[in-house]
Amino acid sequence: MSTSTGAPAAASPESTTAEPSSVGTRAPAPSPDRMARMGQASRRAAIASAQLLLIAAAVVVIGYVLGKLWVILLPVVLGLLFSTVLWPATRFLRRHNWPPALAAAVVLLLFLALIGGIIAGIAPQVVGQVEELANQFSGGLHEVQRWLSGPPFNLGEDQVGNAVDALINRVQQNATSIAGYAATTAATIGNVLINLVLALVLAFFYLKDGPRFTPWLAAQTGSRAAPHVAALAGKFWQTLSEFIRQQAFVGFIDAFFIGLGLLVLGVPLVLPLAVLTFFGAFIPIIGAVVAGAFAVVIALVSVGLTKAIIVLGIVLLVQQLEGNVLQPFLQGRGLNLHAAVVILAVTAGSSLAGIIGAFLSVPVAALIAVAYRYARDQLDGLTPEVAPDGTRHELTGDATGSQLVKQTVPESERLDTPPDPPADPDDPVPPRQTA
Repeated sequence: MSTSTGAPAAASPESTTAEPSSVGTRAPAPSPDRMARMGQASRRAAIASAQLLLIAAAVVVIGYVLGKLWVILLPVVLGLLFSTVLWPATRFLRRHNWPPALAAAVVLLLFLALIGGIIAGIAPQVVGQVEELANQFSGGLHEVQRWLSGPPFNLGEDQVGNAVDALINRVQQNATSIAGYAATTAATIGNVLINLVLALVLAFFYLKDGPRFTPWLAAQTGSRAAPHVAALAGKFWQTLSEFIRQQAFVGFIDAFFIGLGLLVLGVPLVLPLAVLTFFGAFIPIIGAVVAGAFAVVIALVSVGLTKAIIVLGIVLLVQQLEGNVLQPFLQGRGLNLHAAVVILAVTAGSSLAGIIGAFLSVPVAALIAVAYRYARDQLDGLTPEVAPDGTRHELTGDATGSQLVKQTVPESERLDTPPDPPADPDDPVPPRQTA
């Protein structure tokens, strides 16, 4: 029988420590809105992904269509580039009351005569010196073989001779493939000639009827889009003209100084190499490298290793002056393309369409940049369609015809569009001229 007392019963050790109901964590407790916000973020990510997939699909479809229409587009683009070169002379004749067709025909024929004269001047030199260069190339191979046999390589003559023999045997074994490549090259040359003829014919019509194309195109789009069509067409034409002028000037500088160096050193084929250097400038960066490599190789097999090294130094010096002095100054005034963009564009163009793609890649990239900047200014609420003189084109007319006319934009409606940034961030941005 137990006896109750007033003192409380002693607690057992087990009852003094309460068991925790849950294990603690350092992670913050979720807010009530977490799941709702997660759902919103997921929906936004899904919409963005769907938009990205649609854009990628559109790019693939457009690329496929352009690839199928490349046979038609190539002479159109080449004719447009020819027109940018020939338009100043045609415009001069038209301003002196020459009929448009006659002015276009005369300028085009003079252009063809100039190209034919250049080819006629180069061909005899190439034909007259090719046999001599072949003999010098053979001697150059013996010189290279002797050089490899000495220090620091110390390769045996038998090793070098066996390597040369193996190379010759490999060429002989693949003679059929080489013949196939030659046939393919001949077909390619034929296609290029056909495209050039079509481009020249189209250039004639561009020069004769060029001022009518923009009003016609604006009339197809409507009065609301006409100012933007006219402004973009003008910017595209200015960009293409600027590209041709820049590369022609750079090519002339490269050809003059490199050709002068080759002439002083007694390297043969000076004029063909200078012309190759000039036209190589129209494929930025890569064209100059290829033309310079040709000059160095010709110097190596004709005048020896020492003068070839001097030629290499001249080529590198001229290209450094071009890259660090001429190109930044010219790009700051014209294309506004970074050197990395130029290299990537040339690489992509050459891989997709060969030499023609490498040639067209930079102007195409420049036109894409112009369209992007125009759309960006529109999204920012600016007025890129207004010209620096404070005017813009408006479409007027009736059922009998239409035309583009310049109209002055009131000061209250102008939102100043900043000029394109220069290629070098240290260059000052030129102020935009407004009326």
